Amino acid sequence: MPQVGFTLIFLLSVSVLRAESNRLPNILILYADDFGFGDLGIQNPESKISTPQLDSLARQGVRFTNGHTSASVCTPSRYALLTGRYHWRDFHGIVRSFGASVFQPQRLELPEMLRQSGYRTACIGKWHLGWNWEAIRRPDVAPVAEGDRQVYGPDTFDWTRSIPDGPLAHGFDHYFGDSVINFPPYCWIEDDHVVSPPDTMMDTAQWKPIKEGHWECLPGPMVSDWDPYENIPTTTQRGVDYILAQHDSTAPFFLYFALSSPHAPIIPNDKFDGTSQAGAYGDFVSETDHACGRLLQALKDSGQVENTIVVFSSDNGPETYAYARDQNFDHWSAEPWRGLKRDIYEGGHRVPFVVRWPGVTKSGTTSDALISQIDLMATFAELLDFELPKDAAEDSHNLLPLLKGKTEIVRSSYVHCSYHKEYAIRHDNWLLIFGSDGYVSPRNVAWEARRGYPADDECPVELYNLTEDTAQRVNVAAQHPDKVVALKALLEKIQDEGHSAPRLSR
Repeated sequence: MPQVGFTLIFLLSVSVLRAESNRLPNILILYADDFGFGDLGIQNPESKISTPQLDSLARQGVRFTNGHTSASVCTPSRYALLTGRYHWRDFHGIVRSFGASVFQPQRLELPEMLRQSGYRTACIGKWHLGWNWEAIRRPDVAPVAEGDRQVYGPDTFDWTRSIPDGPLAHGFDHYFGDSVINFPPYCWIEDDHVVSPPDTMMDTAQWKPIKEGHWECLPGPMVSDWDPYENIPTTTQRGVDYILAQHDSTAPFFLYFALSSPHAPIIPNDKFDGTSQAGAYGDFVSETDHACGRLLQALKDSGQVENTIVVFSSDNGPETYAYARDQNFDHWSAEPWRGLKRDIYEGGHRVPFVVRWPGVTKSGTTSDALISQIDLMATFAELLDFELPKDAAEDSHNLLPLLKGKTEIVRSSYVHCSYHKEYAIRHDNWLLIFGSDGYVSPRNVAWEARRGYPADDECPVELYNLTEDTAQRVNVAAQHPDKVVALKALLEKIQDEGHSAPRLSR
């Protein structure tokens, strides 16, 4: 071959290598549902559940032991993650079946920011952030009253029409999922259309028996051959296919993969029966771990693992069935914390939080720095050199220093909130709960006695020093009245200013 040919090949090779080295990293967020801090095996020495795939991920990156959600319930946490903003600034509670979108049209969301920066964006799995179902509702078909609930039938909607104000309206190029596993409509939705129109009403008698607990599925339209057991296998395969399809793309991808597990209904597939020592729920966690492993393997198989940031976390702590699980199987899903889903105690919102970023995060490290899922938006904005507008990501802090192994304090304060008027404020290692206790879900006195918690002191607020009392046993509000006053003032300041991000506080 002439010298010119060798030179041309060399220059092309250098050009390709430079393009690959300058390419922005892919981002994969694995977001579980009701997955407790103590359900991740590497975090719980007494765990009765094996999570080898997620444990391996944690060993390959940094595991944050002080990572939090915005709320201890579903919709608010997802909203905060995707906006970099405390949910309570805009709403409380979850989106009910056929509920409207919680997003404001003018708000910049994480996927939109990434798409503006050249990313291909996809959401696969659980959405639970609302759609404009009214746009496809037939005006001549009225819902049926069932108690205090309005129940819609399969003829209520024109299923051939596009469903507005879903994922595609908020920065995602592609969506596939069933929106919410235990809410209607019970069908697959791809992008902004149902794949097959619902043709009957939900009937759990048509399904295989549930493995644990109750179906907890609200009535409404269903595709006649719907099988909830296919949720994880189907969405996981879609996630794998999406990752594999990106391997030859010149653009980076962002995949927000939102599992519906181990949220109720507890329905591990048969191959996972007995894979844990914590009953069907433990088996469901095992299946969740396996699903995450399949997506991580797809990164390897497609040669993208070295250029992909992977984040694993959960939308809130475990459901109240955890009390029975602790009694029956000696597995505490929120270990070592007090509180569960809906609660303001740590177990409600302190969740697994793992980040693997090859070449940036150091393998096998842990950090006890106070962080939140809200902080991901500012972190990725810093990575992209994206200038966030003043009306975006108002509560998001940049985590890049922590990901790079630095020990500086990124945030010193954090507001916890589950429902309206259910607040707590964290500053450094002090935590003030605005209420006589931090429970929203029913109190379990038997569990408290077994775990050595004292009886309620009926004090109007609770104050804890988490350095000395991580389990939140001893309320010291009466001993530190000045600290109570100071933390109340800090909460009011964060609420009144409308932001807490460092870039907006200078």
